[in-house]
Amino acid sequence: MRKVLVTGAAGRIGSVFCLYAADRYDLRLADIRIEALNAPPVGEVIELEIADLDACRAACQGVDTVLHLAADPSPRSGFYESFLDNNVKGVYNIFEAAREAGCRRVVYASSVQAIEGYPLDEQARTDGAVRPLNMYGACKVFGEATAHCYAYGHGLSSIAVRIGSFEYNQAQFNANSRNLSTFVSARDLCQLFVRCIDVENVQFAIVHGVSDNRFKRMDLTTTRETVGYQPQDDAFVQFGVGLVETERWLREHPREKGA
Repeated sequence: MRKVLVTGAAGRIGSVFCLYAADRYDLRLADIRIEALNAPPVGEVIELEIADLDACRAACQGVDTVLHLAADPSPRSGFYESFLDNNVKGVYNIFEAAREAGCRRVVYASSVQAIEGYPLDEQARTDGAVRPLNMYGACKVFGEATAHCYAYGHGLSSIAVRIGSFEYNQAQFNANSRNLSTFVSARDLCQLFVRCIDVENVQFAIVHGVSDNRFKRMDLTTTRETVGYQPQDDAFVQFGVGLVETERWLREHPREKGA
């Protein structure tokens, strides 16, 4: 059974993935807030401050793959107050620790914020230019570049997942045009993570973490081809966006349907 370190295991996405993958992997659950982990925990538990390189080194020992989710998730946070430690130093520390430990792969949680600057009617591709609009997105671009650096500069297989609009509590989801077109369901995102962890013969890739939405802000062609992703959900169906609303959407966003 593959040993997988999940950083940020107590977060919204981490907690869902760990439950999903508990029977598939030998999980090591790492978070700075171990009291917030699912109870009972579904794997080995370690407290981890990702800004501490030595702590990251210890966390990566004996691990096959690292799923790096830990970060400050708020675009409104300050760079020096939070992003520098959590979203920049933490990224470097995890990749460097994984390299030193001989890990097989790092799967890095990037974000739609890396391409937020594209117009709503222009579908972003994985091989297109990055266009962040805030420092959170800029930090995610740094993470993607770091993944590329370690893949080709150090031989550490790395996959960056640009996660879309994730909300496992449907009642709390803000179903506006931007969020519908970037929506990713819990089961689709967990499936994508599993495929990124398990796929063979991928040295580096950027993949898009969105569901099979009727209209997608992020193209899925390369993601399907590279890791075999097969999304099951459609935000427009899940949130009851009917024919009238869909026709209006098509008029307002004529270029966005895509693969």
